[in-house]
Amino acid sequence: MGRARTLHPSHRATPLVSALALVTLLAGCAGGADSTGPAQTPAGTSSRTTGPPTADTGSPTTGPGTTGPAATGTGPADTGSPVTQSGAAAPRCHTSELRARIGRPSPGAGQRNFPIVLTNTTDRTCTVRGYPGAAFVDASGKQLGPDPKRSPDTPTAVTLAPRRSTWAGLSFASPEISGARTALPAALLVTPPDERESIEVAWTAGEVPVAGNESSVRLTVFQPGTGG
Repeated sequence: MGRARTLHPSHRATPLVSALALVTLLAGCAGGADSTGPAQTPAGTSSRTTGPPTADTGSPTTGPGTTGPAATGTGPADTGSPVTQSGAAAPRCHTSELRARIGRPSPGAGQRNFPIVLTNTTDRTCTVRGYPGAAFVDASGKQLGPDPKRSPDTPTAVTLAPRRSTWAGLSFASPEISGARTALPAALLVTPPDERESIEVAWTAGEVPVAGNESSVRLTVFQPGTGG
């Protein structure tokens, strides 16, 4: 029967210490940065740079090219309701779609004032914006007097639903007071804003100034209503 051999502890420690030292050395080399290349990136992350960091202000970012605030996940859900563009204007009213008339005159101190009324005769909504063109003419169509002057108003678009009206003021100093030379027109030619075709309206309000002192005829911009 063989005799059991007892190893001295010093004989077993040397290989074990060497193995541990080797593992530690290898682990240090694997976890450190290579001096000739980029540092190792931990698994599950990306080393690509996406841009400089921005401060989180808690509000969505908007700017050119965006159609609305960025989704944050905390706002209300889209209900599918249509979006209405505020400020969207209806098409311009054309001469063929309008009826013109001279409204009831209003008295003034030494002035004669008349509303030029335009009415939408169509089944669509349209807009009128600015001053009318206006010219007094005789029976042969010849213009009497110079073109009217414009008052310093600020034009705004007037939306005309079907059968609705807008008016602009026409005024001049009473000839019997101003002493201006006068003529008796057969009609007033009214041209809607931005149009070339005129509407002829019979003039039945007597003589108008065509020359001399205080002979200017003035126009105002269109506004809603009939002016009377």
